[in-house]
Amino acid sequence: MSSDFLEKIPDGSALYVRPVGFVSGPHAEHSASFNYRGSGRRFTGFVLHARCPDGRVLSGYVPAHHQADIETTLGSNAAQQVSKQLDALARLHAPLALTGDKTLPFTRPLLMGVLNVTPDSFSDGGQFLDVGKAIRHGRAMVAAGADIIDIGGESTRPGATPVWEGEEADRVVPVIEALVADGITLSIDSRNTFVMEKALAAGASIVNDVSALTHDPDSVSLVAATRVPVVLMHAQGDPRTMQDDPTYDHVLLDVYDYLAERIKACEAAGIDRSTIIVDPGIGFGKRIVQDNLSLIDGLLLFQTLGCPVLLGASRKRFIGAITGVEDANDRMAGSLAAAVIGAELGADIVRVHDVQQTAEALKIVQARFDVSAMDGFD
Repeated sequence: MSSDFLEKIPDGSALYVRPVGFVSGPHAEHSASFNYRGSGRRFTGFVLHARCPDGRVLSGYVPAHHQADIETTLGSNAAQQVSKQLDALARLHAPLALTGDKTLPFTRPLLMGVLNVTPDSFSDGGQFLDVGKAIRHGRAMVAAGADIIDIGGESTRPGATPVWEGEEADRVVPVIEALVADGITLSIDSRNTFVMEKALAAGASIVNDVSALTHDPDSVSLVAATRVPVVLMHAQGDPRTMQDDPTYDHVLLDVYDYLAERIKACEAAGIDRSTIIVDPGIGFGKRIVQDNLSLIDGLLLFQTLGCPVLLGASRKRFIGAITGVEDANDRMAGSLAAAVIGAELGADIVRVHDVQQTAEALKIVQARFDVSAMDGFD
C-alpha cells in the first residue's frame, strides 16, 4: 500500500513524481488516473522518489486513487510539491517562439537533425567540414523530415579538445547563412558566447549549449537579451574529462536537480521559462549503460519541470555497448529504438543523425497516440 511507503518518508524530503501506467482512449477518463498534457493519454499512478534530508532516496508506487494519502501522511507541503508536478504534466507546452513570426508547436515530437561542421565529431566528423557538403546535407535532412537543424563547429565528444572560438564561428556561419535563406529553422550547438552571437546574427533561432550556459559567463546575458529559445543540457565535467569516472548519488534525481537549478538561475538572469528546453545529456559524463538507460527510462520525470524535453541518444556509445556495434555510423537500429522509446516517454524534441528513418518510426508512434485518443478499444 502507498500509505505504508509514505510513512517512511521523513519531513523535509524533496519529492519527485515519475508517471507510470499509461492508458489511452475515452474510457480512461472514467478511471482513477491523471491527465497527461491533454493528449488522451492518462497515467494510473506514479513512482514517488523522495530525497531525504540525510541523503537517502526512497522510492515507492502511488496509485491515482491514493493521491490523498500524501497530504494525510506527509502534510500540505508535500502535497503541494506533488500537485505542482502533476499540474506541469497535465499542461501542453506552448509553441516555441522563434525569430520573426515562426513558431514550432509541440503537438508531436519534433526532429532535430545533427549537422557537425567539424573534423572530429564522434560519428560524422569530417564528413561535412566542407561548406558545400554541409549545406547540402542540411537541406537533405529538412527534406527528410527535420524540423530543426542543429549546427555545431566544435566537437564535444568524450576526450575532445576545445576549438578557438573564431575558427568555430568560421565553420558554422556560412552554413547558417545559406540554410536560413531557405527558411530552415536552425539551432547553434555551442558553449561560447562569441559563436552564439555570430550564429544568431547569421539567422540561427535557438541556442543549444551542452554546458547549460555555465561554460561562458557571458552566455546567460546574451540569451536573456536576445530572448531566443535555449537548450540547457546536463553534463558532468567537460568533454576532455567527463567520461573519466562519472559518479552520482542517484543519477535521475541528480540530473533533475541540476536542471532545476539551472532553470532557476536562468530565470533570475531574465530568461523566460517559456523559452527553456531541458536535456538530460545522454553520454555526457554518464556511466555508459547504467546511467544513460536510467535517464531514458525516467524521462517523464523531467516533464515535471514544466519545460520541453530534448533527447539526444542517436548513435551514442551506450547503443554500441548494448548491441555490440562498434562503428557509430552503423548504430541506426539502436538509435531508432532509443528514439521510439524516448517519444513514448515524453521527449518533445529528438536529436538524430538518421532523419528519414527516425521520422518514419515516429510517425507510427504518433499515429498510435492519435488513434488511441479517439478510440481506446482498437
